[in-house]
Amino acid sequence: MTEPGGAPGPGRRTEPGERAEPAVGVPEPRGEPAGGVPGERVEPGVGVPEPLVEPAGGVPGERVEAAVDMPEPRAEVMGAASGERAESAGAASGRRTESAGAASGRRTESAGAASGRRTESAGAASGRRTELDAIRTLVVVGLVFFHSALVFATDDDFYVKNGDTTDAILVIAGFGVVWAMPMLFFVAGLGSWYSLRRRGPGGFATERLLRLGVPLLFATAVLLPLPQWLRERAADPGYDESYLRFLPRFFDVHLDLSAFPFVVQGEYFETGHLWFVVLLLTFSLFLVPLTRWFPVPRAQRLRDALARACERRGVVLLPALPLAAMSALIGLEEDYGGWGRWAYLLFFLYGFVLATDDRLRAAMRRDAVWGAVLGPLLFAASAPGFMTADDAFTDPTALATVTRALFGAAGWCWIVGIVGLLDRRDRRVPGAGDDVGRRRRLFGYLAVGALPLYVLHQPIVVAVAYGVVGLDAPIPVKYALLVAASLFLTLAAYELLVRRTRLTRFLFGMRPSRAQARP
Repeated sequence: MTEPGGAPGPGRRTEPGERAEPAVGVPEPRGEPAGGVPGERVEPGVGVPEPLVEPAGGVPGERVEAAVDMPEPRAEVMGAASGERAESAGAASGRRTESAGAASGRRTESAGAASGRRTESAGAASGRRTELDAIRTLVVVGLVFFHSALVFATDDDFYVKNGDTTDAILVIAGFGVVWAMPMLFFVAGLGSWYSLRRRGPGGFATERLLRLGVPLLFATAVLLPLPQWLRERAADPGYDESYLRFLPRFFDVHLDLSAFPFVVQGEYFETGHLWFVVLLLTFSLFLVPLTRWFPVPRAQRLRDALARACERRGVVLLPALPLAAMSALIGLEEDYGGWGRWAYLLFFLYGFVLATDDRLRAAMRRDAVWGAVLGPLLFAASAPGFMTADDAFTDPTALATVTRALFGAAGWCWIVGIVGLLDRRDRRVPGAGDDVGRRRRLFGYLAVGALPLYVLHQPIVVAVAYGVVGLDAPIPVKYALLVAASLFLTLAAYELLVRRTRLTRFLFGMRPSRAQARP
């Protein structure tokens, strides 16, 4: 008999083609894991892995991070004995043996029978869920455009402000705020399930501390003081304190548990844009006791109940209701991407749960159009409240409360719409060609550097903005110059200062490249 969680029980032989997985408090997936790569062992990055093989279109010598931390699929691969449903002639355990001389009766898939195999070619990115990787890369690069726009926004307290501002910035940016950062947490939750399932709770916690904790500490010490110092200089033309003299004031901190998980506080200290890393590390470590102590049979029953419920049209959109309630009752926080910090936990857990069963993924594909329609409609319905309420983020008034509820519900609908529609598109195998190859190489280069690019971008945007706002030019010209210079400097810093040495890769949460990993 089989133990809960799908792992073989004591005294039970593992069936041909079956892989035994350790029970870590989460159930086995129903169906073949979406997007696994045959023969590939993957490692998670910021909720995304680094395969140890170079995928099609990757950067030569570079380990490219994929969209989610996928296990090896239970596929039947020619020559891969661990996944092959082959029975040898020497097996005397009572199994049905079929010799090589009777190859016509074997249930194998040879190269000569490739037309009958269900394969995904290199052109399909080896079956990985590349649409999620693309979304993550898009969000990280898009943050350069977003934070550059805040320099010219009327109501936002960004580090450096232009003399002329406009209200249109926040209206346009709102369409990104409602889904972009939630999407990063959602994708991170997906990857965390596969990482936990393979590593176990202890290994997962260690890996998260290295990949997220080290960059958090390093960037806090080296990068975060600069934007705050420039804020002081921009706000007061007479401010002449040097950067070195400012540093002790920045690190004059105290503990404040009431602000958990942002427990380090100070007059000048802040986590800045690294709030995302703080929350992601906190949520990841929260999974460790949850998966260790949550009964596996109960997790299986809950998984199956959710999957059966989502077979009904529209049910996969119902997670929008807890988000609406949390946003309405607890409020939104401007400092954390316009969402409440604990709303991000729901997006993270939604991604984690979705990874446990392919039926949930299928439900998102099926209802993607509903999500793509309801998301913009709900967001548009919340816009009047944000524009007219005194403080729509925290006011207890009826208008502000309803506005936050609409915004919270819109966020999940956007996720379902975007992920579901891209999942539909990604299932089609694209053609080959030089343009496809170039796009894949660029994609691989950006994907593997998502975390370093995120860590680097905001200090660079603030530093460039400090010089740009003094120019005598209209807003569109300044904005274009700010975006172009910030993108160039961020990519240059990543290429020249981060990815070329083993030490700097470690400090920014990257593994050594294959060339650096060789003894």
